[in-house]
Order: sequence, then structure tokens, then C-alpha cells
Amino acid sequence: MKLKKSIWSRLILCYLLAGVITFLLLNTYGLKLLEKRLRDNKINLLYREANLISSEYMENFYQSKISLEALTQQLRSIDTFLGIRVWIVHSDGTIIADSSYTGNAMNLNLNDLNPTFLTEDTIAENTFFHGIFTEPMMSYIHPVSYNYQVRGYIVLHTSQKGITATANSYYFDVINICFLIFLPLLFIIFLYVYYITAIPLKNLRKAAMEYSSGNYNYALVLKGLSEYRDLGAALSYMAGELSKLDDYQKKFVANISHDFRSPLTSIKGYAEAILDGTIPHDMQDKYLNIILFETERLNKLTSSLLELNSFENHGNILDIVSSDINQVIKKTAESFEGSCRNKKITLNLVFSSNETYVDADIGKIQQVLYNLIDNAIKFSHNNSKIKVSTEERGDKVFVSVKDYGVGIPKESIKKIWDRFYKSDTSRGKDKKGTGLGLSITKEIIQTHNENINVISTEGVGTEFIFSLKKSEE
Repeated sequence: MKLKKSIWSRLILCYLLAGVITFLLLNTYGLKLLEKRLRDNKINLLYREANLISSEYMENFYQSKISLEALTQQLRSIDTFLGIRVWIVHSDGTIIADSSYTGNAMNLNLNDLNPTFLTEDTIAENTFFHGIFTEPMMSYIHPVSYNYQVRGYIVLHTSQKGITATANSYYFDVINICFLIFLPLLFIIFLYVYYITAIPLKNLRKAAMEYSSGNYNYALVLKGLSEYRDLGAALSYMAGELSKLDDYQKKFVANISHDFRSPLTSIKGYAEAILDGTIPHDMQDKYLNIILFETERLNKLTSSLLELNSFENHGNILDIVSSDINQVIKKTAESFEGSCRNKKITLNLVFSSNETYVDADIGKIQQVLYNLIDNAIKFSHNNSKIKVSTEERGDKVFVSVKDYGVGIPKESIKKIWDRFYKSDTSRGKDKKGTGLGLSITKEIIQTHNENINVISTEGVGTEFIFSLKKSEE
């Protein structure tokens, strides 16, 4: 609501400022511009009329083809229809014809009235002769030549105040009406701006409040400007990611609680039993070994969590070296001799060449191989085989760990990379698993900018294949 009021108040303020500024501009600069335009138009009119009088009448007058009386009548017609007072002035300054009946200036000498008048610029503004004019005039002085001699002048007068009056008339009759029409239109524009800005922001704010309260399923639908739609899409995407993170946190807490509770319960129970004498002294070594085993489980789980966290925060820097992956596989396989012997599993190592060099962090790749082979043994039947092989393709080396065990259910294949995920079979057969091995494996391979895939059929077996960059020769 505050956002709505804030935007609305600012839009109203902008609307009022726009109205006031427009009004002031029209009354100052606009009015002056209009007066200048009218003045220029009036000067052009005087110029055209002076040329018309000079070409149509004055040559005939000097040739005595038209009398002074007839010339004066023509000038009075111009005065009547155009409101322009016309004087015909002799070269000595004497006014020989005047189109006006009021304050007639016939036979007056302009040099006596104003010695510099005829010698001034073509346009003389605020001209005023007492007894002749009742108001200041704008005068246009046009010399008339005949037989290459200046025979006289045509002087045209128009009201100086008339220009201002006409400008004011236009201003009040036209410009103010346009301004009054402009104000409602401007208000409609501001309403539209409010509609396309405040309404989407209000919806975005509501969505943000819903998401912040944990309602990640709130549907945000925005129309209008693409910028707001893009922002809404980004907000919806963020809500989806937060929802995933929230689910992950809940699963994380549940899994951590489950995996920590079991060993802690065993440790606490056996420790109390030893302390209160429930477990006989000659049996304590057995249960102390169980406590030690459960402690190792907790230590392994904690180490795995820290390792995953280091990958997430990009704090795990790889030590890339060129090494023979075949030797790495052999050394890793040696550590499983005991486990294979217990389940009578045959571990077959098949290499495409005697030596296959890759660029990788060998310590991390050993960990990947350990996790994959350990899983293969865990889910293999007794008296079965496990195949570990390498194959070169172009600039890549593909490493495969394949077992012929219980396989992975189809619905679980996509989940095996999730943290803490354990199939029911895993939980039932092996209490040592943390559910983090494959997550760490995937993080290590992706940190190498490589890929790892799984092919599995339930009841047939599982094959993990990951790629590494082949060393240059």
C-alpha cells in the first residue's frame, strides 16, 4: 500500500509540475514567439502592399495617367480592407496623399515632424506623431524610383498594439483551449503510466511476500511491459529454486538426523552399559570395538560432508598432472582384495593399451574409482565378476566399472546422484554407507569438466562410465 501511495503521489506531483511548466512556457516564451511570428507576418504584408502600390499606381501617377484624387481613393480602399494607413510622400518630405480621414496629414512635411524618419531603417517601430496618430505605429518606408531617381516614398503604418492584441487573442482563444484539452489528456497518460508500473510492482511485491512466507507455489502472472514480465519470470524461477533448496534442507536434516542417530544411539547405549556394569568385563572389548566402528562411521560421514561443501564453494583446487590411469586402477583394485576374497568376487582389469596417460587430479580420481568399485562389490552377488576397463576415443579416455549384481531400479537411476540417497537394498544390506559416495564422485568428475553416466538393469547389473582428458603426446 505504501508503494502504491508513493508512486501515485509522485505521478500527481509530476502531473502538476508538467501542467505549471507548460502554462508558464506558453505565457512567456510561447506568447513572445507568437508575437514575433505575427510581427514578421505583418512586415511581409507591408512589404507586399508597398511593392503592389509602387508597381500598380505610382508609375501611372508619375506619368500623369492617374490623378492624385484617384490614387488617394485606391489607398483608402487598402486602408479599409487591410487596416494599413498609407502615405505618399514627395522626395522633399511633403505628404501628398493620406489614406486616413482621421488626423489627415496631407501637406505636412515629415522632415519637420522628424528629420531622421525617412533616413532610418526600412522598418520603424513605435512611430508616433502628435495630432496624427492616437497610438504607436509600426511603419514601413519604401523608396519609389522613377527614371533612376528617387521621386518619393510610400510609407505604410499599422498599429503596434494590434500585433500584441492579435497575439493575446490567439493565445486566449486558441492556445488556452488547447492547453485545457491537453491537461486531461496528460492526466490520462499519467493514469496509463501508473497502470503499467504500479500494478505490476504491486503484483511483484505480493508474490515476493508469498515466497518469503514459504508459499513457493504462488502463481505470478504479469502482463504488459516485457521488463516486468522478465522480472516476474526471474522471481518465479527464484521461488522454484528456493522451493528446491527448502526441500533439500528438509531432506538434509532428516538424513543427517537418521545417519547420526543410529551410531550415536549405539555408542550411548553400549557406553552406558559398560559404565553401569550391564556388560561383563570380559565382553567389554567386543562392544568397545563396536563403539569404535560407529565412531569411524560418524567420522566418515563428517569428512564426506566437508568434502562436498568444499566442492560447492569452489574451495577444492585440483592438482592436475599427467599419469597412467591403468596404474591408478591397479593400485585402487589392490585395496579390495580382502573384500573380493570374502564374497569370492573376481575383479577383471581390461586395458586398451599397456599405458594410458590422462591429465587429472590422481588423488581425486582414485577416490572416484574407490567409490565405484566399492559400490560394485557391495551390490554384487557372491561368486560373481566385476570388470574395470579403459578405452581411448579421440582425445578422451573412458573408464568403466561394470558389475553383474542386483542393478538399480529404473525409478531410482536419476536419484542416485542425490545426497544421502540410498535404495532400500543399500540400507538393508550395508549400514556403513553414507549416501554421499556417488554425489562426491559426480562432483569430482564435473570439477574436471568431464561427464559420468550410468547404465543399469534391475537384476542384471550396473555400469558406470566416466571420461578423462587424454594427455598430449
